[in-house]
This record gives sequence, structure tokens and C-alpha cells, in this order.
Amino acid sequence: MSPPHAHPVIIKKKKVVAGHGHHGGAWKVAYADFVTAMMAFFLLMWLLNATTEDQRKGLADYFNPSIPISRISGGGSGALNGSSVLSQQTLTTDGVGASSHYAAPSLRDDGSEDGAKDRDETELEAVQDGIKEVEQELGDADLADHITTRMTPDGLVVELADQDAAPLFEIGSAKPSPLLLQLLEVIAPVLATVANDIEVIGHTDSRRFPGGADYTNWNLSSDRAIASRELLVAYGLPAAQFVAIIGKADTELLSDDPLASRNRRIAILLRANDRNEAKSSVNGR
Repeated sequence: MSPPHAHPVIIKKKKVVAGHGHHGGAWKVAYADFVTAMMAFFLLMWLLNATTEDQRKGLADYFNPSIPISRISGGGSGALNGSSVLSQQTLTTDGVGASSHYAAPSLRDDGSEDGAKDRDETELEAVQDGIKEVEQELGDADLADHITTRMTPDGLVVELADQDAAPLFEIGSAKPSPLLLQLLEVIAPVLATVANDIEVIGHTDSRRFPGGADYTNWNLSSDRAIASRELLVAYGLPAAQFVAIIGKADTELLSDDPLASRNRRIAILLRANDRNEAKSSVNGR
């Protein structure tokens, strides 16, 4: 007999059918793949719009080289350049005045003003890369230390500077040393790969000539610039390519010490084409 106040016990059975619950996170993986693909697509569209034809060709050459590989160049000076100024090198030796001939990079111009400017910048950058490779080829750190390059609004500047116990000219004279002959001989073929106008600028330190002398640092810097121009012509650069020979004496010193050897230097400016009609100058660093 049941207790007088006991409640009945109700048992409810619940049947769970598989397949009608939560479907899991597989859709998230598919959605992430879709978003990634769209991001890659828009990145590709942006790259096509932001790069030039030469840069796209260079990028293609990076993954599928279409230029010959030489012992000097690894196939290109960068992922977006596509070629090196030294990628095809032919060295000829013919007694005094032996020269090295470097193939200029093949660049296309779409005819627009921006295209011409891009072409000019690319060519000057290729020359700068070529000068750096020449420094490596010299195999002598002391020789390479005489050469510096820098890009300026006026164009590419290649500077050859004195060092202690290693002058480019005889002291107080415009007679070139064997060192200057060697340096100009190896850089001239690289400079010859472009047709940009050239300025040669001579600089001296602040050492003065004896009192009352008619010959001053102005004369000396000008004569050294003239001598350097004549040597570059002898090494193969067209004489008509030179548009200015300038002597600046000691007006643009590189060192706080006015007598420091690095103040005595020759600067070679390859003018940017859009500056050919404008007055340009080379400022010391």
C-alpha cells in the first residue's frame, strides 16, 4: 500500500535523432579560403596598377630568368630590375688604354613623360650598380674606398677622392697619379652605357699656394677637372657628352678639417635627363 501523500513518478524518454543538430565549423574553413583568395586577387590588381612594365618584366625574370647568367651577375641586380649592367661582360685588352665593355640594360619606354623619367632613373640606377660591382672587382679595399656614388636631384654623382698617402694627383699639380688612371679606366666603360650629359667638378682642400702666387686653388681644381675629362675621353666616352667642366676650389669641403685628404676629389655628375636644360650643381656631403 502506497504512502498517503506520495506523488506519482513520471519518466519521459527523449529520442535524439543524429543529423538535426549543429552542423559543425566546416563552413568557416571554406569562408576563410574564399576571403584569402579575394585578398590575393585584390593584391594582384594593386600590383598591376602600381608597377611599371619594366618592373613587371623584372619580377617575371626573377622567377623565370630570361637573361644570360654570367660569373659577375646573378641574373639581375634586384627583383624588380630584371638585369644588371654587368650581366653581359666582354673584356678586351689592347695595350695601353685597355677597356671593358659593358652591355647597357635593355629598357622599354612607353613614350610618355613619366615613362621617359622612369627609364632615365632606371638607367642611372643601373650605372650606380655597375660602379659598385666594379668596386668589388678591384679586389683591393683600399682602391674601392676612393670611389663613392650617390643619387641626387640633379642625377648620379660618382666621386673619386684622395686618401692619405694615396693621392689622385701630385700635390699642388694637375698631373694625374697612376691611381687616378686606374680608377678612371675601370669606371669609364660603365659611364659609357648611358648617353646622359656629364659634368666634371674639381675640388681641393684649403691648403694655400705661396703668397703672391698667381696660381690658386681655383685654377688647380679647374685644371684637375679638365685633366679628368681628357682621360675619360681617352678611355672611350664621347667628347660631346661633356657639357661642363667646373672648378670649385675649397668651397665645398667634406671634412671639418680643411686640410683633410678627402676634400681633394673629382666629382663626375651624370645629369638626369630632365635636368639637362637646367643649371645643376654637385653639393658635398
